[in-house]
Amino acid sequence: DMKHFRELTLGKTIVMGKKTFESIGKALPERNNVVLTHQDFIASNIEVMHSTQEIIKKYKNCIIIGGAQIYKEFLPFVETIYLTMINEVFSGNVYFSKEILKSFVLKDEIIRPKDEKNPYDLFFRTYGIIKK
Repeated sequence: DMKHFRELTLGKTIVMGKKTFESIGKALPERNNVVLTHQDFIASNIEVMHSTQEIIKKYKNCIIIGGAQIYKEFLPFVETIYLTMINEVFSGNVYFSKEILKSFVLKDEIIRPKDEKNPYDLFFRTYGIIKK
């Protein structure tokens, strides 16, 4: 999954919340890292912005990488969803709602079978918004 993520995001603007940035621990190299937070925040090699509208106005094309609240704020503006599906059940406290996909159509799917490095089959799906 990390190789696929890297290929999708290299050279692009990525947007994340403060908690996601802190979980990563540093700016991701070879990308323009933007942290959306309502708090004062400073970290090396990132741009801090304080509103969804501010980001949309400055960056017409960016990739939202999390967390849950950031996804929710940007969802009305999303045209493409890159979704990794794992054919396994995991416990957690935040889940992707499949209801979101009702406004999207599957455009592409890459299947990566499990191997010695990854015990799960991975399905990299690209969804495009259904034009009204």
